[in-house]
Amino acid sequence: MFTDWFERRRLVKKGLACDKTRLVAPEESLQGRLEGNWMTRLLILGVFIVLLHLGVAWGSSGAMLEDQLLAFIVFLSGLMLLELDSPEVWRSNSRLILILGAVWFNLVMVKDIYLVLSRHNQEWLTLFYFLSPCTFAPFLITLLLGARVGLISVIQVSMLASLLVHSEFRFLFLSLLSGFTAVYFTRNVRKRGDLIRAGVAVGALNLLCAVILGLILHRPWEILGWQGLCGIGAGLATALVVSAILPLVEGAFQITTTISWIELADLNHPLLQQMTIEAPGTYHHSLIVANIAEAGAKAIGLDATACRVMAYFHDIGKIIKPEYFTENIPPGMNPHESLSPSMSALIIVAHVKEGIDLAIKYRLKKQVLDAIQQHHGDSIVSYFHQRALQQARDAREGGKIMNMREEDVPEVSENSFRYPGPRPQTKEIALVSLADSVEAASRSLEKPTPQRIEDLVNEIVADKIADHQLDESHLTMNEIRAAAEAMAATVKNMMHSRISYAKKDKSSASTVVQSTKRSASAGSSASAAA
Repeated sequence: MFTDWFERRRLVKKGLACDKTRLVAPEESLQGRLEGNWMTRLLILGVFIVLLHLGVAWGSSGAMLEDQLLAFIVFLSGLMLLELDSPEVWRSNSRLILILGAVWFNLVMVKDIYLVLSRHNQEWLTLFYFLSPCTFAPFLITLLLGARVGLISVIQVSMLASLLVHSEFRFLFLSLLSGFTAVYFTRNVRKRGDLIRAGVAVGALNLLCAVILGLILHRPWEILGWQGLCGIGAGLATALVVSAILPLVEGAFQITTTISWIELADLNHPLLQQMTIEAPGTYHHSLIVANIAEAGAKAIGLDATACRVMAYFHDIGKIIKPEYFTENIPPGMNPHESLSPSMSALIIVAHVKEGIDLAIKYRLKKQVLDAIQQHHGDSIVSYFHQRALQQARDAREGGKIMNMREEDVPEVSENSFRYPGPRPQTKEIALVSLADSVEAASRSLEKPTPQRIEDLVNEIVADKIADHQLDESHLTMNEIRAAAEAMAATVKNMMHSRISYAKKDKSSASTVVQSTKRSASAGSSASAAA
């Protein structure tokens, strides 16, 4: 590595190499190789079991064997539920660390508050039921991994916390109720303000429970008021803490929430603003691709906002040489006419690498970087490949006239006209790839009737499948069909014909003007006579 650096510096000084280097997407790191390793998973689970054992023993006295055994059974049941309901999360060691880490941190907070309040009298300890932040893990996990995993975390935190504090059924009931409320109000959070409203909802539920339990148990109004205040404060404070640490957790585990996707969808991003000036055709193309991809995502229940953002940035590499791409070429000016097909293909393919360079420089999300790298897969630049084949055939025909051997005409290498790949690895990127091809092909339709648009979309989908570009995206045939229908409907709406308004007859218009003038002059004369 160091020898390569010194060799490069030597060549740069001699003028034999360029000092500028293009940023490239990082290859699979050690973290990536350990992501699905079963030994790593066993180590993670073993560490959590040890920490759970220490949590039960922390601040406890007397026999703890029953509590430890019950805690292990609850933990094992949660793992089985996670493996059955969300196998993709279970197979990801980083997601498993996130879940277990959030649950463990939540349990530590609950146990710490319990030990602090238990040192005071019994009245202080009654505040613990409403002051314990049992919604921390459900809030965080629902935002990052979805409501299904969030519900599993509610059961884990509530039952394990009850065992850790040796509490009765009342605490378990309140924890489950507040946790389910947190998941319900967090499942569709789109803005940070929505998360605060979810915290207020949890606080309102705590207040209601405090009033009901206080009336049933005939508690003094002073204690009831403090319990209600603690319940509201705990719900709101937990939501604020989760909102504050969410960007850090997103970056650490490379997860993008709906909140972050919406923030990225801002068209005032510097790269998009630069595109409007330097590549306006590409900018318009990206907006249309975003609409088409979003429609396909909604049809099959994917994250439509994520698809929209990926489509916004998928072609940012065209900013470097915008004049070589069709949507930016003025009529009558085609720079590819003076280039060989292989050189033209090299420029076209390079926009993927240039896009990765810009994405890394502007610190875009990994999912956006993947969309830039994968939206063409390893497909071929068909137009220039066919043009190169035609030139090779013409050269062979001309060579026959000049008595040249066929071996003297170089073969056209298909690899020289292919994108570097890889193929789309997620459903969202596959939809962006389809939408990109649909938008580009729809421009060539002279008379875009609904039937022609449907045939075009179906043909593009069939070509993608035949070329194996969707094989690694995990899209099913039913999902592809539903997404294609939604995309076709969107293109029809964008390309629908408008009513042609009848043009005014100039002769009739001039007659109306003259008659108006005569009427006006007659009116003036009459008023003057009067």
